[in-house]
Amino acid sequence: MKTTIILKSFIGFCIFYLILTLLGRDDITSFLKPFLIPFLIVAVYFHDNFKSKKILLIALVFSWIGDIILLFSNKSEIYFVGGLFAFLLSHIFFILLFNKQLKIYLKKSKIIYWIGITAIIVYLIAIMLILMPNLGELILPVFIYAMTISIMLLFALKGFMNWEKPANTYIFIGALIFVASDSLLAFDKFCAPLQYSSFLIMLTYLVAQYLIVIGILKLNKKKLQIL
Repeated sequence: MKTTIILKSFIGFCIFYLILTLLGRDDITSFLKPFLIPFLIVAVYFHDNFKSKKILLIALVFSWIGDIILLFSNKSEIYFVGGLFAFLLSHIFFILLFNKQLKIYLKKSKIIYWIGITAIIVYLIAIMLILMPNLGELILPVFIYAMTISIMLLFALKGFMNWEKPANTYIFIGALIFVASDSLLAFDKFCAPLQYSSFLIMLTYLVAQYLIVIGILKLNKKKLQIL
């Protein structure tokens, strides 16, 4: 019950935050941003124990740290690198989290799986080709990060092929949207400013985190009643 209430509160708070973002109230959203992910952390904390609970909590904590560090990215490049590193660790723990849930066989067509792998490889090559001319000294950390989120998406794809419905769909779509959010952020920073970039980046980021959390909780407790 506590988890359900906290998650619904998270949705309400996110809507309020996103409206302010859309209105350009950076003065308020900068203050509110550190309070977003803690809703998910607390929701998971109060959920019944399951095998990979600690890994999920660690992944969320590193995301939260990354959120805070990136608030200062306009002051110095070091803050962007620090935020990138925090999210890199977050994605590594998401990979470990997904791996904990995996079965050892594929229930669905292997053709779908290999199509997915091909699409992920194409994404990785394409995003690096787009960003590379503008990365400068950041080319290595950005490549490592892009590789990591691609692997995270691959593990989510494996999960989609093996986990129970609807949890597998929640997690895979969440991972896919997470990659989209990171791609928007990278394109906005290194290529060309996007209209409504803050809104689009945070919308996709928050939806992604929510879907992954909901998926993992549903995967570990079938009776969880959450919209």
